[in-house]
Order: sequence, then structure tokens, then C-alpha cells
Amino acid sequence: MSKNLKEKVERLREIIRYHEHKYYVENAPEITDHEFDELMRELEAIERAHPELITPDSPTQRVGGEPLEEFRTVSHRTPMMSITNAYSASELREFDARVRRLLPGETVNYTVEPKIDGVAISLTYEEGILTLAATRGNGLQGDDVTANVRTIRSVPLRLTANPPPALLEVRGEVFFNFDAFRRCNEEREAAGEPRFANPRNAAAGSLKLLDPKLVAKRDLRFYAYAVGATEGIEFDSQFELLRRLGELGLPVNPHRRLCKSIDEVIALTDEWDKLRHTLDYQWDGMVVKVDSLDQQRRLGATSKAPRGMVAYKFAPEEAITKVLRVDVQVGKTGVLTPVARLQPVELAGTTVQNATLHNFDEIARKDIRVGDEVVIEKAGEIIPQVVRVARRHGKKPIEPPTACPACGGPVEKDPGGVYIRCLYPLCPAQVKQRILYFASRNAMDIEGLGPALIEQLVDRGLVKDVADIYLLKAEDLAQLERMGKKSAENVIRAIEESKRRDLSRLITALGIRHVGAHTGEILAAHFGSMDRLAKADLDELMAVEGIGEITARSVADFFAREETQRVIRKLREAGVNMRSLQPRVAAGPLQGKTVVVTGTLRNYTRQQIEEKIKSLGGRAASSVSRKTDFVLAGESPGSKLDRARELGVRILTEDEFERLFSATGGG
Repeated sequence: MSKNLKEKVERLREIIRYHEHKYYVENAPEITDHEFDELMRELEAIERAHPELITPDSPTQRVGGEPLEEFRTVSHRTPMMSITNAYSASELREFDARVRRLLPGETVNYTVEPKIDGVAISLTYEEGILTLAATRGNGLQGDDVTANVRTIRSVPLRLTANPPPALLEVRGEVFFNFDAFRRCNEEREAAGEPRFANPRNAAAGSLKLLDPKLVAKRDLRFYAYAVGATEGIEFDSQFELLRRLGELGLPVNPHRRLCKSIDEVIALTDEWDKLRHTLDYQWDGMVVKVDSLDQQRRLGATSKAPRGMVAYKFAPEEAITKVLRVDVQVGKTGVLTPVARLQPVELAGTTVQNATLHNFDEIARKDIRVGDEVVIEKAGEIIPQVVRVARRHGKKPIEPPTACPACGGPVEKDPGGVYIRCLYPLCPAQVKQRILYFASRNAMDIEGLGPALIEQLVDRGLVKDVADIYLLKAEDLAQLERMGKKSAENVIRAIEESKRRDLSRLITALGIRHVGAHTGEILAAHFGSMDRLAKADLDELMAVEGIGEITARSVADFFAREETQRVIRKLREAGVNMRSLQPRVAAGPLQGKTVVVTGTLRNYTRQQIEEKIKSLGGRAASSVSRKTDFVLAGESPGSKLDRARELGVRILTEDEFERLFSATGGG
């Protein structure tokens, strides 16, 4: 291999890292998305042709590997402690007085940063390369979420320093911005899953997903704010630490301030409280730290928290208004969601007239009644919700519906759950929501088929299910409100184009409960055709890697319905594609087997051996569990080997692996 090719690859990586930093950290892109994608495609093409050039810190390695079996527990080099809270100016002055009593006669400055409501994380960089990401856990031990954190674009896989520090344990916060949080909840709702209550819950739930590819789609963000263990780098103050972390390529919050007295800090609480809705992520206060790291060390810590810092919490923004009535909305999976219609009130810079009541169990728990004056706040600064009753005026408790408010059909509460569902599959409200989802961007992507048009199509009886979309003609649409001849022709053209979508899109679009875009891809790749999927029984579905029992039952029940079979038949007759368009991997000697690699191999890089395992039909997993079939052990194996012995998993040396699969036709 030529030296020029190696230099070209490294130069490409440097350019991509630079533009990733400009886009995801500085929010100041210098090239278009298309130009960035072209750079990535060029790098991917070279690495495919020369897999020996792939390195763990290459930008191509962010996409996420195979699903994890479980998270292993790891120890933090230095504890991740919590921070004491303060809720008023007087409590901040008490904190300052304690600090000064312990540092008599010394000058004390404070660094102040926004307190992001996210998930604390620890990143370990060794020789500048990200080697470990762990959750806070109990402060001493957390979960290894490295595979998931590697997919977060603002987290550098490699520090920019040359030479880098031998060791740098970075502490920070993983969080959602509001747009990404909305998208995440929309996708969950579309898959029949409950919405996350706030961005913090969403971030925590995302980091604990076992499939890194799913995490990669959620657009998480990261800000660094502290360090733990270090070797080869030192810092004198918190303000300097943040500046230098930024120079190393780590994202740090630009909204930070150095204050020379507690009076300046308190003045800042008023200033930032007024600006709290100007940032695009959830933050609920300010973290105040003694700026000198030497002073922080000498102040020490209690058993729970450092003495040199405090978290000042903003008072939650609330408003009191009256419940005028409670409406019930019907979703595409039949879920009945109660919504409070309120007397308009100003809250967090917007006028609020509606608030979610989540479900009827929640209404009963809070004993909310029509006519009550209630306290509302925004969950995650986004979704208005009723917190509690302020003054009782309502007389009758709100009863759960005994029939669907849209169609009058029967309803039923989920066994062991909180949601009430309409059981009539042809309910007009459900049909409208199902068609809207069917046509959405993540499903069949039918441009122009929006809520207003769908409302008319269903109300006029032109469409009774998703298959009827493909029977529409331009003249049917042209007679509808706000639909001219040109607009009608454009919609019909978009409907025709959607017939050629991949099977995975169609599976997703059908709106099967617990089946989103990723699960649709898994099912399409495994079964290859709608016929095979529709005929699969529960055992066949549960045998699919990445499909659990709840999803398998949901899929089996969906295809067992006569209504589903009728719709599938109509879609096929209309010419909608029913097969996977993705190339299928041929069966091999490792078909259906899970292999974990540990240690260093003589003849393969980690990327090469994982590709080898896949080419033989197997799955390369990152941790050992009872589902593991083989552990391939190289030199200097880690704890995975001990775990394999403990569970009785078969262990292979590199020579045994090659002999075994050469003998079975694996090459």
C-alpha cells in the first residue's frame, strides 16, 4: 500500500473532523450537507477497499455497530459526586459564607455555567482516543455506554492536541435540544410507544438502548464541564479548564461567566432567569463553582457532594387557569388521550390553551375536574401539562369513556397498562391518523398528502383505509377544497412514486404497534417479502435478532386480522412493492450464531474480524451473555474471557476459529 494513500485517508479524516466540529459543536457550518456527505462517501469507499486502514477514531466508525446484549459495569477512576442544591439568594450567600470560613482571608472567584437537565456522563480518552464512556451510576460505578456515545456527533472520537494527554477523564452532560426531542416523541408515538415526559428522560432512555444504530438517529448533544483523573495535563482554574477542553475539540457551553463575588453571582441569577427560554435545550438553573481548582481540592467534600460548588435551581414557571372541558383524541393505534381545553393563559412566553392529561389514571390520581382552577407548567419547556388542582370548583369526577368518542365503538384498557383503546379498526379518527402516518416522511413519504386533504378524503368516503390511497384519481382530488388540477396531479404522481418504496418502508407505514422505522428494517431484512412476514408465527418472529416477545406478539396479531389481510391484498393489487430491495447476505456456517471477540488477534484488526464473522452469517456482539455461541480469544484477553468461562460459553483461539470454519466451508 502506498504512503500517499495513507496520507490521503488521514487528511480526509482531519477535514471531516474539522467540519463535524464546525457543524455539531460551533453551529457554524462552512460547507453544505451534500459536500460533507461526499467527503464521508469518499472516505468510506477507501476504507471498504482497504479495511486495514480503518481505525477506531475514524469518522466512519460513528454509525453504531451490532446491538448489545447488555451493558457491563465499569468503575470510575475518580468518583462522580452529586451537587448540593440552592433555591434562593440567601442560600447562595450561606454557601459563600461556608466557603470563606474554610478559606479565611483568601480571594474567591466563581465560575457559573447553565445547569443543563440531561444525563451525566464520563468520557475516558487515552493518548487522545476515546476508549470508554460510562454513565454516572452510583457515582463509583456506572454502565459502559461507549458504543452509544460514539454515535453522538459532538463527542470527538479523537482529541485535537498534538501530543495529546496520556489520560483525560472528561465529565459532561448528554442532552436533547428541543427539536430533536420533538422528533423523538413523534417517532415513538408513531410506533405506538408512550411519549417521553421531558428531554432528560428521553436522553436517559436513549443512552440505555441496546442498539447503537437507534441511538445514532436520535441526535443527542454533549457539553463537557469538568475532569476526573488526568495524566499529562493540568489545570489551575475551572474557567481555564473549560477553555482548554474547548481547544482539545470538546464542546463546552459558551454561556459561562466568571464572577468575582457572590453578589455578581446573584445578579446573574436574575439575568439568566429572564433568558431561560432563549436557549434551545432544557436547563433549570446555574452551577456555581469555586474557580480555583486548588481551592476546590482544599475545600474537599462531604460524603455526598463537593463543598466548592452548588447548583442554584430556578423556580419552576407555573400558571393558574381554568379547565373549560376535556376532549378525547383518538390516535392511529386507537389510544384515547384526554386533553384539557383551558382558559387561555400566558406561560413561558406563549399562550397556552391546551394541556395533556396523559391518561385517565393520571386524571383520577390528581382528581382533576371540569371547572377546576389548575396549576400548569411546561414539561421540558415544551409540552403544557396539568400539575395539580389549585382550587376546587368542579363537581363531578371525569369518568373514563366507555365508547370511542369518534365512532361509538367498544373500548378496552390495555392489560396491566394505563391506556384505553378503541377496538374498531375502521374508526374514522384512527383511519385518518393511520393514513397520515402511512404518508409521512419516515414511512411511504407521499408529498402533498397532509392532514387537511386526508380529512376531506375520509369524510367524503373516498378513502376508508391506506390501500384506498392507490385507487385515487386526479379528478377525485381536483373537486376537493383548495385542490386545483395541478396540485391534484402532483399528489397522484407522489402516490405513484411511493409504490416503489422498499419493503421496510411499507412495514413501518402499516402502523403496527411497537414497530418503528428500525424494526421495519429488521423485519424486511430477515423475511425479504411481505408474504413471508405475514405467514410468520410467534416463534419465527421471536427468533429474529432484535425482536422481543412484545413486538413479536404485536406483529403476529396484526397479520392475523382479517382486515390486515384485506388491506395487504389491495396494496398488492394496486402494484405496491412487497419485497425487500436491499441485497441479502447469503447464509454461512455461522448463520444465527453470536460471536464475541476479546484480546488482540494476529491476522485481523477488530473491524476485519467483525466483517469476517458477518460474511460467515454470524453476528459480532460486544459483550458476553447466555445468548453468546462463541468467544474468540486473542492475546491479552479481557474480562470477557472470564465471563465466558463463568457462563460456560465455548472459547476458540484464532487458529481454532480458522480451522473450524475453513472445514465447514467458511473459507
